[in-house]
Amino acid sequence: MIAFRPTAKLDKQATVILFDQDQVKKRSLPQINNRQIREEILTLIKNGIFRGENQEVFPLGVKKQIILLVGVGKKEKTSLTALRITVRNVLLSNHLKKIKDVELITHEQSEDVITALIEAVLIGTYSWDKYKSKEEDKQKAEEKNIYLITAKKKEYDDIISICNGVTLTRNLVNENADVTNSTYIERVIKELIRGRKNTSIEILNQKELKAKGLNLHLAVNQGSPNEPKLIIVRYRGAATDGNFTALVGKGITFDTGGLNLKPTGSMETMRCDMSGAASVIGTLKNAIALNLRKNVIFAVGIAENVTGSRSYKPGDIFKCYSGKTVEIGNTDAEGRLVLADAIAYVVKNYKPARLIDIATLTGACVVALGYDYSGLVTNNDDLSRALVHASNATDDRVWRLPSYPEIKDYVKSPIADLKNTSVLKGAGGAITAAEFLRQFTGSTIWAHLDIAGTAFTDSPKGRWYYSHGATGAGVRLLTRYLLNN
Repeated sequence: MIAFRPTAKLDKQATVILFDQDQVKKRSLPQINNRQIREEILTLIKNGIFRGENQEVFPLGVKKQIILLVGVGKKEKTSLTALRITVRNVLLSNHLKKIKDVELITHEQSEDVITALIEAVLIGTYSWDKYKSKEEDKQKAEEKNIYLITAKKKEYDDIISICNGVTLTRNLVNENADVTNSTYIERVIKELIRGRKNTSIEILNQKELKAKGLNLHLAVNQGSPNEPKLIIVRYRGAATDGNFTALVGKGITFDTGGLNLKPTGSMETMRCDMSGAASVIGTLKNAIALNLRKNVIFAVGIAENVTGSRSYKPGDIFKCYSGKTVEIGNTDAEGRLVLADAIAYVVKNYKPARLIDIATLTGACVVALGYDYSGLVTNNDDLSRALVHASNATDDRVWRLPSYPEIKDYVKSPIADLKNTSVLKGAGGAITAAEFLRQFTGSTIWAHLDIAGTAFTDSPKGRWYYSHGATGAGVRLLTRYLLNN
């Protein structure tokens, strides 16, 4: 829980005070109404014991309270990412492990800094502890009450709401794949929109998918006993109808690779292959919470790519919803098949002004950009600029990759219209996968976000200010984009 206070009171079990090195050098202290504490801090500064260096922590014990002096480094060199990391580490440190109520005094009152602090608390201290049986093994930082010393603003309440959308996305991805199946996801979405008069829903189950010809979607799910679904929510937030932005998420609830089976070391975290769909759902939650004044289509294509006697096969050819035929070059290139049908269906039946798809699509994107940037491919410079701007503002990072006319030749098949793998063996996998998707967008303004590297971290220590597991990549980015455009 986060609450806002205009002034510090030093009345909680612990107080965290942030200092940059300029403040330390000038011996500039925040307003602290306790003379003893002020004098002790000044003594530490005068004697060079506390310097305000990045991630420097010095604890003070005052009666039954703990005061943590925390350095954030030089003001002009301190990034908001580094600030999030520092505050997250402090909140998770042994100093505060058993403390529930913490007052947080910031070194700066800018909206960017306050936003970063809120995210450090709500995103940084998140953990997936549902299946830990021992209470002492559970990370309880998310249960702390943080009293942030700043004036309360609606903008900060909005940031809290957006972080809650990130949490929903992370919970969906981190849950067991046999729990987060298509039926479960449908239930979550229906609960989000329950009672909302400005939303409507269309659900295509297996029968409807077959009747309407979404054969690529069906092919991917052939080996699974779980029913595939395409779920589409129409959200009307604008005063006038039309000008819809469509968000389409890949929702492979588990990906074995199909008959092109993934090796050990590549399959264990594949419950994360529905991260794109989860990000769309988290963004839907945010749109509702923020009462977004825009028109948006939220679509998720749900399937499970597992092996079985009915699994689709390399070499198979399917006629998809758009009417094109697709040769299967590799059953582990399944996400683009589900997305292709979903994109084509949304474009034809909902006619959005622009469409953004999001997916853990390719390992090639991880090779190209690593784990800190999502890949962006688009056919429109204005949309690119808007997404990059939203990326820079939210720390939900993207980097644009190229798309060009000649690349379409790389996804052609000698025996069908298209092939779901590229003729460029081992090269350009991220951009050729995006090109495959572009073939189903028609004339619609379109962008593709590949979050294969950013959506999940399997490091036990996490990455940046994210814990082990899902990061919620794309939620802050898409929410900010929708708010600003």
